Amino acid sequence: QVRLVESGGGLVQAGGSLRLSCAVSGSIFSITAMGWYRQAPGKQRELVASITRIGVRDYADSVKGRFTISRDNPTNTVYLQMNSLKPEDTAVYYCNRAPAGYAYDYWGQGTQVIVSS
Repeated sequence: QVRLVESGGGLVQAGGSLRLSCAVSGSIFSITAMGWYRQAPGKQRELVASITRIGVRDYADSVKGRFTISRDNPTNTVYLQMNSLKPEDTAVYYCNRAPAGYAYDYWGQGTQVIVSS
């Protein structure tokens, strides 16, 4: 049974940085493409960054150049380094398999990111 535990969110001023972590268990992490998703109030959940098992990355245009996704296969962890944060980055952030059509039905609790202007 897969388990996804996100952490690292918080309140930060615009222009600041945060690093999110996601611990994954119960899946074959090393061969699974992973992604970070976010859901802002009143909006649908969207995929903002993904990384394949061999480290090929992809980003939504809205975060390109500011966010960096990485993974550590031995510890089954995926990270999201977020720099130059903007108020519009405010959302609950989740990790799951990528692309979106391959996401597990199970979602973790997410981690809240609030960017103040």
